[in-house]
Amino acid sequence: MDYLAIYLVCLLSLSSAKANSNIGVNYGVLGNNLPSLYRSIELLTTMKAGRVKLYDANPDILRLLSTTKLKVSIMIPNHEISGIAANQSIADEWVRNNILPYYPNTLFRYLLVGNEVLSYNSEQGHKMWHDLVPAMRSIKRALNSQNIRGIKIGTPLAMDVLESTFPPSSGTFRSDIRDSVMAPMLKFLNRTNSFFFIDAYPYFPWSQDPNNIPLDYALFRGDFTTRDPDSGLIYRNLLDQMLDSLLFAMSKLGYSNIQLVISETGWPNSGDIEETGANIYNAATYNRNLIQRMTAKPPIGTPARPGVPITTFLFSLFDENQKPGPGTERHWGLLHTDGTPIYDLDLTGKKTNTDYAPLQAPKNNVPYKGKVWCVAAEGANEIELAAALTYACNVANMTCDALSPGNECYEPVSIPLHASYVFSTYWAQFKSSGATCYFNGLATETTKDPSRNSCKFPSVIL
Repeated sequence: MDYLAIYLVCLLSLSSAKANSNIGVNYGVLGNNLPSLYRSIELLTTMKAGRVKLYDANPDILRLLSTTKLKVSIMIPNHEISGIAANQSIADEWVRNNILPYYPNTLFRYLLVGNEVLSYNSEQGHKMWHDLVPAMRSIKRALNSQNIRGIKIGTPLAMDVLESTFPPSSGTFRSDIRDSVMAPMLKFLNRTNSFFFIDAYPYFPWSQDPNNIPLDYALFRGDFTTRDPDSGLIYRNLLDQMLDSLLFAMSKLGYSNIQLVISETGWPNSGDIEETGANIYNAATYNRNLIQRMTAKPPIGTPARPGVPITTFLFSLFDENQKPGPGTERHWGLLHTDGTPIYDLDLTGKKTNTDYAPLQAPKNNVPYKGKVWCVAAEGANEIELAAALTYACNVANMTCDALSPGNECYEPVSIPLHASYVFSTYWAQFKSSGATCYFNGLATETTKDPSRNSCKFPSVIL
């Protein structure tokens, strides 16, 4: 361990003394181009984050955090839940290995059991559902046995735990988890005075229905309001609407006082061409307005629970280029990987919107209509491109005859050009089945036709 690095972080922690403890940042590490752990913690402190949430219990990160004022949340990976639920000794060992070496110098606040466990609708997922609350109880007993009382146990859930969200007063948990999982979980959270952790992203409901949900409503701006016909409550932004649907769902199970923590929220700063509204302008607007709201004094709360502060974690510290799926999955970062901000953001909430320099107007707030191709990313490794090309041609049983010697796409002989043809052909053939233009980070979308002479690249029409 670099003790000089620890000393320097200790000095830097003085700068976080004025951080707003309501605002935290999620620190994910699914990238092959990220700054060192020391540099990342340094950036969190200089940004004046009040909290940080990790997706595991990385020992090197926890050692660095032990010299800062950051309030720390760590996570037990999903695959460890069932073992912890089945055997108290495994829970005890987890706490001995992952908490005790750093406690109390590392300021643990939340210990989260799994991540969006109730979103995994599979045979393995169903087993995790039923093991989740027993695992939470086991971890709580393990902490108690070590006389550790100040760490709250919870689990981050996604909005798909609800089967009804609009109007908010109709909020109801899914019937397949309501009695078997949610009721005992809420009983546990209530008994231990813990929190309901929710990953809440207004971007997703807005992007799925932009014709009926105003963008300004999702971004906390504008004069659009909607009234809940049953409760009579007035809503001026989409996040409040989402949060209150959870509060109503909890109340229907007899738990009206459990406080919320937003364990993830944010807005993508970029994405694939077809991902409407994913841009820096909207990301900055959403996060700036969110911070203003969550750091307000006195607290604003929500229409159903006014005046109650809500601890909020922004997602995420960096863009993570190794996350699979659509382009937005890799573009939620607040910082570039060199440590510079993607857009100016004040986590303390002291800056108002007029204090920021103007941002370039967004260009993709309306859906793109036209042809899109999938081509090799600039600078992609040619050995990896060749392997991906072979996979797409052979494993997927896709015809690549056009690349054979003498055929229309053979010349010029170039691995990036051949890979681009294969990527476009594969994506056009399998996009309807869920394929993305990703190929482990080797591909990117373009609206510029890469066809040349007699070699015509297939395209996706949006």
